[in-house]
Amino acid sequence: QLQLVESGGGLVQPGGSLRLSCAASGGTLGYYAIGWFRQAPGNEREGVSCISNSDGSTYYTDSVKGRFTISRDNAKNTVYLQMNSLKPEDTGVYYCAATATCGGWYDYWGQGTQVTVSS
Repeated sequence: QLQLVESGGGLVQPGGSLRLSCAASGGTLGYYAIGWFRQAPGNEREGVSCISNSDGSTYYTDSVKGRFTISRDNAKNTVYLQMNSLKPEDTGVYYCAATATCGGWYDYWGQGTQVTVSS
């Protein structure tokens, strides 16, 4: 069974950058589209970005367009989320998840990594 582990979270000042990693084991990440989600305290979980497994197409929610970049390295079984120009409203727990196609049902989830943007 596919297992996902996120890493790279932490505390960063506004305007700073972080790179999150989503590493897979127990399966081949290349078979899946991978999405990143986040959840801030008191808020519902929201989709942030997704990268397809077929042609590498990428999708972003409007609030992160131009600041976040999703990428994948199938040889390393890892997907990345490069986050630049971070804002306090980007604070939350970030999760990666695997699905057959972006926008579909996500079958596998990681445990999340905390991102805090604060001065």
